[in-house]
This record gives sequence, C-alpha cells and structure tokens, in this order.
Amino acid sequence: MSFIQVENVYKYFEDKCVSNNISLEIPEGEIFGLLGPNGAGKTTLIRMLATITTPDKGKISLNNQPLNSNHSSMIGYMPEERGLYKKMSVVDQLLFFAELKGYSHTQAKQEVKYWMNKLDIVSWADKKMEELSKGMAQKIQFISTILHKPKFLILDEPFSGFDPVNADMVKDLIISLKNEGTTILFSTHRMDNIEELCDQLAIIHNGEKILDGKINTIRQQFFNHEYILEFTNNNIEDIETANNQFDIIQTQINSFGRKEITFKLKENQSPQELYKQYSQSNAIIGFKEKMPTIHQIFVNQVTSKN
Repeated sequence: MSFIQVENVYKYFEDKCVSNNISLEIPEGEIFGLLGPNGAGKTTLIRMLATITTPDKGKISLNNQPLNSNHSSMIGYMPEERGLYKKMSVVDQLLFFAELKGYSHTQAKQEVKYWMNKLDIVSWADKKMEELSKGMAQKIQFISTILHKPKFLILDEPFSGFDPVNADMVKDLIISLKNEGTTILFSTHRMDNIEELCDQLAIIHNGEKILDGKINTIRQQFFNHEYILEFTNNNIEDIETANNQFDIIQTQINSFGRKEITFKLKENQSPQELYKQYSQSNAIIGFKEKMPTIHQIFVNQVTSKN
C-alpha cells in the first residue's frame, strides 16, 4: 500500500523545469532511497514532500489525502543544511522543537528525556549548540526530527559528520522506526547505505526520474551474467590458461589473500558448467554471482543520460 503518491509533478524556477513529470509511490512502512547527482532536483522534490513548497502541476498525496501544510505534524524532515540555533542549549533546543510540533511542555520534557538517554547525551543537556562537534550536533538534529513520532520521515544525508559508531547507532534507530511503521524517504550520495537500508529507490537526473523500483529487482535487471570463482590455488596463471572455454574478465587477489577470477558467461553457457569445469582440477572455496552494485548502476544510468 502506497503511503506517499507523487503523480506527474512539475516544478519551475523561472523558466527552468527542475521537476519534470515525476511520479513515485512510496510504500507504507518502507525505506525509500532517493538518488541523483548534484543539481538533479532531489532537494526540490524533498521540499515539496515536506510541504515547504508546492508543485506547479501534478499532485502529491499522503495516505490518500492531498498533501498540505496540515500534515506537517505527521512529517519529520532532517535537511542536509542543518537548522539549529547556535546560542540555545541542547535541552532548550529539543524542547522548543517538540512544542513546535504540538507537544505540551510536560510531554515535550518526557520525550526529550527519553531520547537524550537513548542517544547518551544527557551530560550535554546544558551545552550550547556552538560548543558541540559536528557529530554531536548531528545527534541533536536527528532527535529533533523524530521526537514527535512522525509517520513520514525525510532524511537528507543523515550520516554526515558521524563516526562509524554513531553512524551504526543511527542506522539501528532508522531500522527500528521502520519496523514500528514509519515510512522513510532517505536521500544520500552513499550508495552502500542505500543498499544496506532501503527497500526501494528512485534515481533523479536533470529533474526527471530515470529509474525506480525494488533494490533487488533493479540489481537483477542489470545482472550481466558474471560469476566469481574463488580458489585456494596460488598459481592463478595456471588457472587462467587451463581452459579458454569461458571468458575471463578479471583476476585478482581478494582481501583474504585468495585468488578470484570473474567470468562472463555466454547465452549458451550455464554456471553449473563453469563450476564443473574448474572444480575438477582446482580447490574452489567460493562461487557466486557478481551482482552489480547500486553505485555501478547509478553511474551507468546517469552517464548514459548525459
């Protein structure tokens, strides 16, 4: 079931079309990745979804109702350019944002206390924002985005400034929010995060949607019939020259010091034949499809449109 529907949306800035007939469906309770090079139109689309601006043509719906400013209490938006008040203390900042979203002062105090404990920042409560590191300020921004329990969460580069420990903590929180039913739009340039977290994605380029769908379906769509065999045999040259029936496109030593060869199969060849051929005279310890990464697909799609 789609929670967010974007139907034939156009947005113009003067004579430039920055959103050109974009249609998307974001399923309820899923994480939807939004990708695109700089200047592609992602921020414009995000600002429309956050009710900051409106489409010039087309429509956006939230839970089958036309999206409007009355939905703002259901939306949490963490922009790439952070909007925190430098002279305000951490606790006052969070109380302010909670009350801005409709909480009473008592409710706000309860929620702020809960999230400060959960993200281990109680000792920073009275610090001013200007005293915090970028990563710590990022935690405050994240809390201010989610403490009102939004039904629709928009995250634009949420891991910027985080060290690996805090990045993993926030990833776990994002997954927990999804499991609790929150619908999440996730925009980033980090393709590994898209693969790790997202159920579906869309690629925007020059204001147009050029690809969308489920992550696994997209990767399968671009599968190029390549397979990787991992060997214990140290003499990779012997393995390469042993048989020329299968096309070898890459040989390398992997991070474990083992030999890997990537083969590309022809239409009349099967992976079973490949495995049988090389297992007869070599010790094979790994055999897998070489599925394209989201990074490879993104580069391929954007480059082909330029």
